[in-house]
Amino acid sequence: MKKSITQQIYSYLRSAQQWYLQTPERSLDEAYKAALLIKAIEDQHFNGNKIAPESANYGDSVMAYFQTELKKHLRTVRMRLTEFKATRSVFSSSDQTITKLAKNNGTTPVRDSFAIQTTNNSLVLEKLRFIDEVLAKYNLYENTSASVVPQLVKVEPITVVNQQLPITNIPNKKQSKAEETKVLPRSIIGTINRLKVELDPSSEEEVVKKFRTSQKRTYISVRLVLLLIIVPFLTHQISKHLVISPIVERWINTHEDTIFLNSEMEEKALVEMQKFEEKIKFENLLSEAGEILPQRRETQMKRKVQEIAEEFRAESANAIKNIFADILSVGAFSWLIIVSKKDIAVLKDFLDQIVYGLSDSAKAFIIILFTDIFVGFHSPHGWEVLLTGVSRHLGLPENHDFTFLFIATFPVILDTIFKYWIFRYLNKISPSAVATYRTMNE
Repeated sequence: MKKSITQQIYSYLRSAQQWYLQTPERSLDEAYKAALLIKAIEDQHFNGNKIAPESANYGDSVMAYFQTELKKHLRTVRMRLTEFKATRSVFSSSDQTITKLAKNNGTTPVRDSFAIQTTNNSLVLEKLRFIDEVLAKYNLYENTSASVVPQLVKVEPITVVNQQLPITNIPNKKQSKAEETKVLPRSIIGTINRLKVELDPSSEEEVVKKFRTSQKRTYISVRLVLLLIIVPFLTHQISKHLVISPIVERWINTHEDTIFLNSEMEEKALVEMQKFEEKIKFENLLSEAGEILPQRRETQMKRKVQEIAEEFRAESANAIKNIFADILSVGAFSWLIIVSKKDIAVLKDFLDQIVYGLSDSAKAFIIILFTDIFVGFHSPHGWEVLLTGVSRHLGLPENHDFTFLFIATFPVILDTIFKYWIFRYLNKISPSAVATYRTMNE
């Protein structure tokens, strides 16, 4: 006998509730499986020791593979432990016991629920203890891994909070205001420390190390910027001329009546044809050879119409090619962003050092330059030209209402974001730059 709609909805809701209440147990199981995979790699390839170059004699490629697998499993363990910690504080053990009893359709007696709960807690403790043993070897892994700039990657220790388990990683307490306050200003202390470093004979290695780190950071940043520019551009050009162009040309040849993508192109073609007809009449009136025969005029008009049709057919085909090529170039750019997360962190640090290393007048000059270009008095004309170029590139008709609405709203939103950034962040980082910016802006 088929169930009614109400019974089906109730069963679905009950299944969803059971799945939701089992989130802590599921998260802990996934973290435990990832820890088991790490332990398996240690036992099989590193004789039970830590996954590190000094634990086994492998080449760079093999160690890179093991380190990638280790980071992947560590990330899974940390994410699932965080999920377990968050959901464990919401769902009590009694809720999980009730869920298991409901899952068994009430066949388990209530007096056995305490035994089930005790067994479940001991199993949880065993899994957490095993996970802690694995994580204890790699608490500082990402700080000493193969990252080019180790200072850029910081991993916060994971603390598993449970009533039955001791808290292993306790964060340091914040220093009080009295402890933070120094007798001497920070600039004087920094100058003294710099003099100590410069006068220390053993500081040469540290200076060379910092220089090499800075050199690597610059190389990675420049390479990433060039890749972000060159890869999408090459993807656009190669895909447009080698892949998309033959397909679109074949489709255009089979649909010869397709000339205009929108009504605006058709209006431009009619205006051009009218101008040519008026030009013929004007030349006829100026010539001394007499009036041009109607057949000859008709022949000239047909030739011009064919030229106009070919021109706009090529423009329509180019717009279609641009659409698909742009999609592929955006996909290449997104893929490059996804696979270059570490390099993006290095690039961010490189740009921060360049921007914050500028003088206050240079910072104010750059801010005024960008604000005047994008949100200044003459910026609407630039936005209008930009929107017109984008619409022609994609073969879209120019919508004046959308253009005016965009110009009336987007620069205002951008100006608000600029002002908020100056007030919220730059005012704390460099108050003198904000004062210089206000003075120059006035």
